[in-house]
Amino acid sequence: MGDLAVGARSGTEEPEEPAGQGESPQPAASSVHQSQPQRSAQSDGPAGREEIGSVKKAKKPRAFWKELPILIGIALLLALLIKTFLVQAFSIPSDSMQDTLQRGDRVLVDKLTPWFGSEPQRGEVVVFHDPGGWLNETPTPEPNPIQKVLSFIGLMPSAEEKDLIKRVIAVGGDTVECKGTGPVRVNGKALKEESYIFPGVTPCGDRPFGPIHVPKGRIWVMGDHRDDSLDSRYHQNLKYNGTVSVNEVVGRAFTIAWPINRWSTLPVPDTFDQPGINETMAAAPAALGLVGAVPIVLWRRRRLTGERTPG
Repeated sequence: MGDLAVGARSGTEEPEEPAGQGESPQPAASSVHQSQPQRSAQSDGPAGREEIGSVKKAKKPRAFWKELPILIGIALLLALLIKTFLVQAFSIPSDSMQDTLQRGDRVLVDKLTPWFGSEPQRGEVVVFHDPGGWLNETPTPEPNPIQKVLSFIGLMPSAEEKDLIKRVIAVGGDTVECKGTGPVRVNGKALKEESYIFPGVTPCGDRPFGPIHVPKGRIWVMGDHRDDSLDSRYHQNLKYNGTVSVNEVVGRAFTIAWPINRWSTLPVPDTFDQPGINETMAAAPAALGLVGAVPIVLWRRRRLTGERTPG
């Protein structure tokens, strides 16, 4: 029975040598040596390699406090870029634009479109730098270091910059005037301003003016509270008769962002879209074309007459 068992395992029928005769096969040692390569092969198989690889690929996440300075730096850079090229917040320091804007309102100003050559249009509310001599008597508060940093990145209105906010009434090429108690006229067309000027005031306020011809590249601006706004009317003694260069314009105020209960947009009033305001400017190219065409017609008539005259 021992031979059959061995033969069944080995596939041969050679008799097993008795113990003590010849060299011992040492089956225990042989089984140990065979089991080691088997375990090694299992560990070297695809599953084993994937398991080891997964352990190597697993990385410990970076601590949040190490990521925080990077996030803050990116946020500040984006805020600075937005303030410089896109949108900036400004605070309303006076009552000159009531009731459209109240003292303490925060408005957002579009700074992007001027980069593409856009110029202020009639009826827009714009922020502009002091052209010189407008804010000489206005004290400038000294901001603290935190205010300086926040205003630099655009998260807080600047307290050092001398900026003003008014409504554009006339643009380059227009003629604007206001006599007696009004109304204001642009290119001879009366403006219906009841929708935005302060209730109870006259369109001229206490300063009738004009007619003023607005030079190209400049604008005539007025506050909505005509009795409480030192606008173009009060600076006619300066060069260009109180008009402001479009190069001084920071951008158009397009919305009230703060306080929350005053959220609203700042659209152009319909009175500036009425027909007639642009008629003078629209007629100018036609008139110039007519003047230029006259010499050509006369020259052609003279030439035709000369050809018909017998030699």
